[in-house]
Amino acid sequence: MPGIGLMKRRLEKEEDAIALAVSGVAKRYNIDPSQPETLETKYHTDAGDWYVALGWNDMRAVVRMDSVLAQITDIKKIPKDKET
Repeated sequence: MPGIGLMKRRLEKEEDAIALAVSGVAKRYNIDPSQPETLETKYHTDAGDWYVALGWNDMRAVVRMDSVLAQITDIKKIPKDKET
């Protein structure tokens, strides 16, 4: 079986990872897909994972995805710091 570096990735482009992250967050938190704003994206070359940070209203979420399987492996919701 080839290593991850030799396998075809399904999430090859940043835009694909963002689309999957927005879809997953919209489903999990029952929000409109137009609400989340992309804050940051990172690709971990050794693990083959995409990380997408999204923000909406007073919440943020970091979505981790496997680029080979094109599936979400983790979503962490983080409340924004409230400014006073």
